[in-house]
Amino acid sequence: MTLPRSDGPLFIVINAGSGAQQATETQARIAALLDTAGRAHRFLPATGGGVVAAARQAVALARAEHGVVVAAGGDGTLNAVAQAVIGAGLPFAVLPQGTFNYFGRTHGIPQETEAAVRALLRAELQPVQAGMVNDRLFLVNASLGLYPTLLEDREAYKQQLGRSRIVALIAGLATLLRERRQLELCIEQDGQELCLRTPTLFVGNNRLQFERIGIAEAPALEAGRLVAVMLKPIRGLSMLGLLLRGALGRLGEADTVTSFSLRNLTVRTRRKRRLKVATDGEVFHLHTPLRFRVAPQPLLLMVPRLEDRVEPA
Repeated sequence: MTLPRSDGPLFIVINAGSGAQQATETQARIAALLDTAGRAHRFLPATGGGVVAAARQAVALARAEHGVVVAAGGDGTLNAVAQAVIGAGLPFAVLPQGTFNYFGRTHGIPQETEAAVRALLRAELQPVQAGMVNDRLFLVNASLGLYPTLLEDREAYKQQLGRSRIVALIAGLATLLRERRQLELCIEQDGQELCLRTPTLFVGNNRLQFERIGIAEAPALEAGRLVAVMLKPIRGLSMLGLLLRGALGRLGEADTVTSFSLRNLTVRTRRKRRLKVATDGEVFHLHTPLRFRVAPQPLLLMVPRLEDRVEPA
């Protein structure tokens, strides 16, 4: 595989949707470092749904000027920009700005803005795997059932009570204790179909995330596969027990948890034509059947040199 040049101008999509003042300050810090290094760059600020439009503009500019598309934001911003980049064969870089940043952490990208910029200036291109559900890309995970509901509830709580980790925790606990709906799914893998009831199906593409919660199949992600996790029908306090197991890195040991690796997985439901699916923390309605697979093309990620990489904390 012939890799494109990675020393061209940087076209930086920066999410200004939450905290305009903070985004302005972050942009100024990034610009100062790039100016000092003499690296050509242009910012494309985005708010709300404007991230998608800004990402497309960045791709068009990078294609015309042999540049690099950069996403500065959390996992949702990275997802939107990667969705625009992956089919274009352009270099992709990230400057993590969110809370969890599993994608950046997995690839050794520093979490502090200044260190991430310095690492980017010396970074090298490396093809990395992404996942797909129908036509939606995911870098970290895609899920249906409980997790999309939890994300929507969390956003509603934040609108009322403000954005903080405590509010997010309260919203999550409220959802786990209240939610009783079960999905009735038929899943097909390798020509075999199984119909079942489950509160959630979670398909991941991030080894660090799975290792932290204790899923044994995590190494399969290095072999061109994805990993799925499903739960038996449980609710309330039993769900909280699983949450605790995950925090302790022992989720895979629970007899109510099933996990397996996959290359392709088709999910059907008898009752619904569309299902809520969360990809990297953003919720969408997708038509069934849902088809999970490894993306046919890799992302051409700017990965820090060995001496610039940061071990996941």
